[in-house]
Amino acid sequence: MPPPPNAQTSPATRRDLRLITVDGLFYCLMVGCGEAYFGAFAIAMGMHEILAGLIGSVPLVVGGTLQLVTPVMVRRLGSLRRWVVLCATIQACSFLPLAMGAYHGSMPAWLIYLAVSLYWTVNYAQGPAWNTWVATLVPDRIRARYFAKRTRIIQLGTVVGLLGAGTALNLGKGNPDNSAAVGVFVILFLSAAAFRFYASRCLAAQSEPEPLPRDFRSVSPKQFLARWRTGHDARLLGYMLLVQIAVQTSGPFFTPFMLVRLELSYATYMVLIAVSFLSRMLVLPFLGRLAQRRGPRAVLLVGGLGLIPASALWALGDNFWYLMAIQMFSGAVWAAYELATFLLLFDAIPSSERTSVLSMFNFANTLAIVIGSLVGATLLGLLGEGIAAYHTLFIISSGLRVLTIPLLLLIHVRSFRPKPIELQPMSVRPGVGAVDRPVLAGVEDNPDGDAFHETEPVEAAGAARD
Repeated sequence: MPPPPNAQTSPATRRDLRLITVDGLFYCLMVGCGEAYFGAFAIAMGMHEILAGLIGSVPLVVGGTLQLVTPVMVRRLGSLRRWVVLCATIQACSFLPLAMGAYHGSMPAWLIYLAVSLYWTVNYAQGPAWNTWVATLVPDRIRARYFAKRTRIIQLGTVVGLLGAGTALNLGKGNPDNSAAVGVFVILFLSAAAFRFYASRCLAAQSEPEPLPRDFRSVSPKQFLARWRTGHDARLLGYMLLVQIAVQTSGPFFTPFMLVRLELSYATYMVLIAVSFLSRMLVLPFLGRLAQRRGPRAVLLVGGLGLIPASALWALGDNFWYLMAIQMFSGAVWAAYELATFLLLFDAIPSSERTSVLSMFNFANTLAIVIGSLVGATLLGLLGEGIAAYHTLFIISSGLRVLTIPLLLLIHVRSFRPKPIELQPMSVRPGVGAVDRPVLAGVEDNPDGDAFHETEPVEAAGAARD
């Protein structure tokens, strides 16, 4: 496990580094065999396709709202580790009612929503605290190298989980309305719970040199808004929220479109999701180098412009190889968009404020997600829910993305050389490949938040060539 033993790294630190990697690996196995198939499970349980689509968005805003208590709970418990381990354990338990529903062959929609909302609440709640805690465990001198290697390992966990779960469902016989395939969900959700329980043990075994960092600060909603309400920062945040609304108008409904309208087998569904995720994995290192050479704005232009046609392309055909090409393209451009926005948003956050600011950003982001998905659900209901209705919705989503171009072109940043930032998959989805969490612990400490230092005109040179 990364990094290789180093004479300057103590045995206790090397043990923590191994545990951090193993925790991430088992977390991603959980995502691949559990979270990635929430929508498919809802359809298998007989949920209406619009409700099944919304399972990928509405629970997120519940989680994004309730996780705002993270800074308060961390202070009350007096320990980042206690809070993270508690959240990981509850997250593992959230799979148990889903497994029970699969065992009985039926589950009311409200209970599925409740279990998935619990999953996302603790998923969002533990992320900011984990970032702050892990930053105290990984020495500065190896931080970037360590997290780069860790990211490659844990991404394989997501792929293995995806492929294993999809293969099992297909062997359980291949279509969403098959009772044998429904029974396979019992195994998948129990496996996901076991993976997360083991990951929580790895978390509990890690050391905690600073239960609560001395400079740990909470940022109020008012302070958060003040940070982003003027100038370039306001345009960036506004652009991101508008993009999220436009994307989520169609995003949650790719799963019911594929499984209900196109009647794809679980094997085909699995391959299409996996291809998009693999595309992200392969392109991210290149995008990181592009950001270093030409600045994050160049990467943002690639992603921001590239994601515009990604939705409408689904209306042009349903050949398997064509859909694979769309998924590869979508995974690549969404990776560019996410990497650039994370670099621009979080590079300047003081390490003492990361837990609180990331919680606030999660809330704003999930609010945009649910707004977009509800707009999409309304449009799909009005259009009639047939294949033509889905095609129209995908085209409308691309049209809404076009409207974000003026704000994208207005985004300019002062010249700065971005610090490397690694991404950890939170969710695997058709149309975007994955939704990631920035691993801010992998960014060099920036106690004052003064990241926008003057350098050689990297960004200016990049912008001149755009």
